[in-house]
Amino acid sequence: MDTRERLIESTRELLWERGYVGTSPKAIQQRSGAGQGSMYHHFSGKPDLALAAIDRSAAELRRRAEAAFTGPGGAVERVAAYLRRERDALKGCPVGRLTQDPDVMADPGLRRPVEETFAWLTGRIAELLEEGRAAGELDPALDPRATATALVATLQGGYVLARAAGDAEVLATAVEGALSMLTR
Repeated sequence: MDTRERLIESTRELLWERGYVGTSPKAIQQRSGAGQGSMYHHFSGKPDLALAAIDRSAAELRRRAEAAFTGPGGAVERVAAYLRRERDALKGCPVGRLTQDPDVMADPGLRRPVEETFAWLTGRIAELLEEGRAAGELDPALDPRATATALVATLQGGYVLARAAGDAEVLATAVEGALSMLTR
């Protein structure tokens, strides 16, 4: 992995663990093994590097979600595969945790990939739910957009509840509860 990649990956990890304010250039340099000159050779400053890291986290979320969404099975099975995939429940969502960071949310440039990712995720799940409704897997009265929004909210809220309880099973319970409402 080259220096630029080490800087981005180290920043992704630090943002996930510490948030924007806690991710200092010194911490990034220490974790990546890159010197200050290397950091500023590749990025104009912390905001530029943070944006590259947030973009990477958002792209990773989309890639992993799309792998489940295009997998085998009916629409409901594919949504369930996404919701049930292995996650570090106690660490939280690397993109979702950024919504709790006031510095990220106050900066339109840093906020953009977070907003776009959740809009994409909600839209993609809504498409699958519409497909499931059309195929007779789901109640014809189901509102795909509202239900997709509720599923994304359940997943993100499940992370919060799991962290609060110190128990990863809380996220799994939230997901199963949401899926049970979907299939009744």
